[in-house]
Amino acid sequence: MKHGDLAQYIEHTVLKPEATRSDVERCCNEATKHQFRGVCVAPGYVPDARRALAGSSPLIVSVVGFPLGTEASTTKAYEAREAVRAGAHEIDMVIHLGALKARELHYVHKDIHAVVSAVPQTPVKVIIEAATLVDEEKVIACALAVGAGAAFVKTSTGFHAAGGAKAEDVRLMRSVVGTACGVKASGGIRTFEDAQTMIEAGASRLGTSASVRLVCQS
Repeated sequence: MKHGDLAQYIEHTVLKPEATRSDVERCCNEATKHQFRGVCVAPGYVPDARRALAGSSPLIVSVVGFPLGTEASTTKAYEAREAVRAGAHEIDMVIHLGALKARELHYVHKDIHAVVSAVPQTPVKVIIEAATLVDEEKVIACALAVGAGAAFVKTSTGFHAAGGAKAEDVRLMRSVVGTACGVKASGGIRTFEDAQTMIEAGASRLGTSASVRLVCQS
């Protein structure tokens, strides 16, 4: 896989709580230089990313209910609207894991749909935190995301102690969503080999903070 081919999968990520505006600006400059698909930033940094990326092609992706997903649906919907108003092109929301584990499936569906409905012209990715789920729960989470109108399902926040993206999870998620949704692998993707494995498993996007290293290895 060539540098440019891999770059089009990558959402260059800067979500650490200690990240500064300078860190965001640096990541945006790197995204422009390497022509990454996008930059993923916290909602408060969307205006900074918009300024730094003005006139360039990378998308601005922002997060909602991050990293726990336990906020009220109305809060998530408001956060999504504000991020889009500030300039975000895509939204990554965290599923309510407790509700999923408790089989409160109607709530989970409504929670996702609340965000999708709040930003109807904006693709929404649903982070299912796959490492915390058994396979049956992963299947249910993906099916609910598709049913609620999500554009992508995503493996992980990258912040949970249980771990990040695994090829077998990407493969399972792709088998559930088929061509109805994209699949974003995120969390722990540190090498070109990791990236290639995820893409071969069915990932259509990669979320990573090691983006420059990956493309330099390709």
